[in-house]
Amino acid sequence: MSNYAESRLLSLVVPFYNESEGLEAFFARVVPILEAIPRLPFEIVCVNDGSTDDTLARLVEVSRRDARVRVIDLTRNFGKEAALTAGIDEAMGDAVVPIDADLQDPPELIPTLVGHWRQGAEVVLAQRASRTTDSFLKRVTAAAYYRVHNKLSDLKIPENVGDFRLMDRAVVNALKQLPERHRFMKGLFAWVGFSTVIVRYERAPRSAGKSKFSGWRLWNLALEGITSFSSLPLRSWTYLGTFIAMLAFCYGMFIFGRTMILGVDVPGYASVLSLLLFFGGLQLVGLGVVGEYIGRIYDEAKGRPIYLVKRRYQERRPQVRATGNARVISLVAGKRS
Repeated sequence: MSNYAESRLLSLVVPFYNESEGLEAFFARVVPILEAIPRLPFEIVCVNDGSTDDTLARLVEVSRRDARVRVIDLTRNFGKEAALTAGIDEAMGDAVVPIDADLQDPPELIPTLVGHWRQGAEVVLAQRASRTTDSFLKRVTAAAYYRVHNKLSDLKIPENVGDFRLMDRAVVNALKQLPERHRFMKGLFAWVGFSTVIVRYERAPRSAGKSKFSGWRLWNLALEGITSFSSLPLRSWTYLGTFIAMLAFCYGMFIFGRTMILGVDVPGYASVLSLLLFFGGLQLVGLGVVGEYIGRIYDEAKGRPIYLVKRRYQERRPQVRATGNARVISLVAGKRS
């Protein structure tokens, strides 16, 4: 094994939001697994996404005990996509693995991901073999979402693949070039491409706590994904409008011809009112679709940062320095910022 291969660093990126209950169990399970991977130093980048419990205090305590743990404290709750972006921006590894703190994604799979990476894969996706741990409604809506998204968008998102994956440094650098502030990370991961390997696994129930994604937040995330990578919802209203206009023209010609030839009167205020209400509602839906895209343009035009860091907690930070043709990783004492 070359010196360069031995000098590589693995970064585990973990967003935390009110995960105090399962925090100790997470580190007790993850750290031995990472330590068992041969010839691969690691760091764990923990992003506290505005937790309101004692998650931050517990994370800081873990970082004091283990210099390989770094804590990034955001100024408020920016959402998981922003927290994940912050962790990826902060990660210094040659390979980066995002993972949730609830242990539903098995950390025991990380050595397998690393093995594929060492064999040349630039992206190693962890794909759920089934969704038995989800409720029936969530399974149905998730399957429907993937079908709808992949039909509407030219960008195909692999089904049942979450944020749990391994990315090479080249992939991470490509992600960091994407400037949009509305972040749909699954879509961004798929958009950058690179050579990809898929590893299937069974997802476990949460180790502690409860999911922070309500049905409403999942619905908004689904809209985010569709509007981020497809303009078909906008284009469809052109087709729908043309189709309705043609129907209206044909119906108008029919009424005109029948009246001129047969002399049939055209009463029916109730039917006219129903049609007016129907098409009025249709127009409002169309305006809502247009408003989704205009709102995205408005937010992007403001140019606000995706997230703000309040403080970084770290005892020592891993550094990679050049030594001839090889790179050497060392732990350098550093202050908390």
